[in-house]
Amino acid sequence: MAGGLPRRRLLGYGVGSVGTGVFSAVPGLLLLYYLTDVLGVSAAIAGVVLVVPKAWDVLLNPIVGAASDREAVRTGRRTRLLLLGAVTLPFLFAAMFAVPVDSPGFAAGWAGITFLLAASAFACFQVPYVALPAEVSDEPSERGRAMAWRVVCLTLGILLAGGLAPALADAGGGGRAGYALMGAMIGLAMGAAMVASTLANRWIPSRPGPRPLGLVAALRTARGNRPFFMLLGAYVAHTLAVAIMLAGAPYVATYRLDDYGLTSAMFVCMVGPSAFAVPLWRRLSRRYGQIECYAAGLMLFAVTAAALYPAIGSTAGVLALSALIGVCYAAVQLLPLSLLPETVHADAGRTGHAQSGAFTGLWTAAETGALALGPGVFALILAASSFRSSDLDEPVLQPDSALTGLTAGFTLVPAVLLLLSVPLVLAYRRLAAVHQRSEETAEHAV
Repeated sequence: MAGGLPRRRLLGYGVGSVGTGVFSAVPGLLLLYYLTDVLGVSAAIAGVVLVVPKAWDVLLNPIVGAASDREAVRTGRRTRLLLLGAVTLPFLFAAMFAVPVDSPGFAAGWAGITFLLAASAFACFQVPYVALPAEVSDEPSERGRAMAWRVVCLTLGILLAGGLAPALADAGGGGRAGYALMGAMIGLAMGAAMVASTLANRWIPSRPGPRPLGLVAALRTARGNRPFFMLLGAYVAHTLAVAIMLAGAPYVATYRLDDYGLTSAMFVCMVGPSAFAVPLWRRLSRRYGQIECYAAGLMLFAVTAAALYPAIGSTAGVLALSALIGVCYAAVQLLPLSLLPETVHADAGRTGHAQSGAFTGLWTAAETGALALGPGVFALILAASSFRSSDLDEPVLQPDSALTGLTAGFTLVPAVLLLLSVPLVLAYRRLAAVHQRSEETAEHAV
């Protein structure tokens, strides 16, 4: 397209990430705390409630991806699944935080069922939405611009979720009524962003062809893309680290900083700088390379997370390091998501199928699993360190083992996971280079 994609189209795509950012962040940030410290559900059971629905979603996302590719082959668009998810998710999200009966057992069942349904609706939107950047333009630079807009909007969505959601719950009284208010208001904002993006993206042509593939055939075709799976492995490891930190933030604010209200401040400090850091990382990646900057961002993130451990008793220290985490978070969101469309495009020459839906189905399945596993891992750390659940009206004094456990879970465990991502990124670089040389050799032979 002459002159590149207009900003209104880039914004129309990016605004959908406001909604996806909200859903990715709020359950990880607040649902575990809502169950254990508002409704009195034990940490172990609450962890199961959070993990099981997402485990189902891991199975569902590749199915949705293949279905999205089939829809694209038939209609040239991915609109139907996008609209289905955008319309249904807000109601299910609100229901997650509107447990109607004051019973821990009922609360666990209600939250588990509504979370499963909400995660399924989210898959219907998220999978085709992530497939669109590979189809938005034939120019890599334009796909990179679209991804930068998406990451900025994603950051704004996460910032909205983390900054506003705890404040809304607190403004509503902090108990069941407060969380119900938060669910309704945040769900409304999330739905508006997703519906607006769905309608704005109807112009994007989707041509995965040459023929629709079933789920098994799509996965069989995709499995030969080794660079994709290295990139995916790195992304999953650091997404799990972020999910664990999200789950731990309310506990650190409550039990180490003695003020649950600091949850919003911590979250804003973590995520707020990300929106401003995206252009910085984009410039650095053009100069030094996307993969090199990705690895550097991971290592800086890991060092900062580990530095939080000795600083955990200082509010000023925690907030300052959280702001540096926000700068690192921009890198580990922008750079792998920018590499994903290029990896999909490179694979089209190998298979003859530009099956964006199949790859993004696998990608979002793994991402969903990591986001779900994070609160579950943190819940296991709480259970292993003898954390005592309570309700809002009857707080309890935590033993030293629980304080040590939640602190290490928030800092050292994520740091290790971030470092584990680095070898996978380097493996991706090596495999992508081999793939590129093979493509060039094949072209010369022809």
